[in-house]
Amino acid sequence: MEMAAVTEFLPQDTVFLVGIVLAVVAVAAGAGYIFLAPKKPKGCLDPENWRPFKLVKRAQVSHNVVRFHFALPTTVSVLGLPIGQHIRCQGKDAEGTEVIKPYTPTTLDSDVGYFELVIKIYPQGRMSHHFRNLQVGDYLAVSGPKGRFRYTPGQVTAFGMLAGGTGITPMYQVTRSILENPKDKTNIYLIYANVTYDDVLLKEEIDNFTKVYPGRFKVYYVLDKPPENWDGGVGFISKDMIKAHCPAPAADIQILRCGPPGMNKAMQNNLDDLGYTKEMQFQF
Repeated sequence: MEMAAVTEFLPQDTVFLVGIVLAVVAVAAGAGYIFLAPKKPKGCLDPENWRPFKLVKRAQVSHNVVRFHFALPTTVSVLGLPIGQHIRCQGKDAEGTEVIKPYTPTTLDSDVGYFELVIKIYPQGRMSHHFRNLQVGDYLAVSGPKGRFRYTPGQVTAFGMLAGGTGITPMYQVTRSILENPKDKTNIYLIYANVTYDDVLLKEEIDNFTKVYPGRFKVYYVLDKPPENWDGGVGFISKDMIKAHCPAPAADIQILRCGPPGMNKAMQNNLDDLGYTKEMQFQF
């Protein structure tokens, strides 16, 4: 029997008391949900101040690429970096002069207790000098988040990505976030350019995306100096490559680009010539 039918046979005062009891129960249940529901951990970053993070592991990925693994304050802490944004790292060059440079972690906030940076060490790089000498037990000064990129799942149906060299790191971070979110159905088309095969960063992880998400992620590698029997692109990213491997201009897509300044400018010109509006383009 429904509640309305039951109350028809009760005295008016009793009906009033029943209503009060039900209201109290509803409020208590709501309060219990608020207090018992898991809260999103507060991030460890500060956009205005430098915070130290301890290096607990470093692994040589290739002759000039190192993966740095930094501990957060607790095993359940998160970095608190929004998707597509970056951190600033502070160090000293060979002359002892302070250097500040932006980097994008390859980890997400789903990776609790730590964050990682995959960094190419350049012989004459000022910040490279700092990372080259950074040893397990040392601390790295970090601030953030920084960046203009804002992402909401489903804001576009597809991303095209044009990456060069270390410009892959923000693309990798955005890709991971999208593909690992079961509610996000966005498709991703990546063109990744490097000089040689050995320069390709995160190749194992990127290739794994194609295996785990074959219908949603595609990658096309481009090398300026390819090895024998190379079946990818050769030279620089061209208009024909973009037309063949990226979504066509449309209101519900966006092309992201990140690479050396010369590449970014060339890609902007290519995209403009192919009919992609400013709203369809974003440069990290």
